[in-house]
Amino acid sequence: MHASIRRYRVRDIDALVEKVESEFADQVKEIDGFVGYYVIDGDDGTAVSVTVGETAEAVAESTRRAADWVRESAADLVEGSPEVTAGKVRVRAEREG
Repeated sequence: MHASIRRYRVRDIDALVEKVESEFADQVKEIDGFVGYYVIDGDDGTAVSVTVGETAEAVAESTRRAADWVRESAADLVEGSPEVTAGKVRVRAEREG
């Protein structure tokens, strides 16, 4: 299991969330090895996205698509480039059932 976290400075979180839901979320669902995608409102002018994939390649593809999408569709809502952390998930705790 692999994951990436991308931290963005945003101008309008509500507009960004709406665009992500309507334009981007379906793009990551198509990636082979995709597990999950989440956007967190930091409530301080930040947004964090978390992508989980079965492989490093799936997560890298998500990160590439996110960068392309932000540049093409959401540059007016995001300030600068995100801070990106990606790697192998070393601890996993999930509720059963």
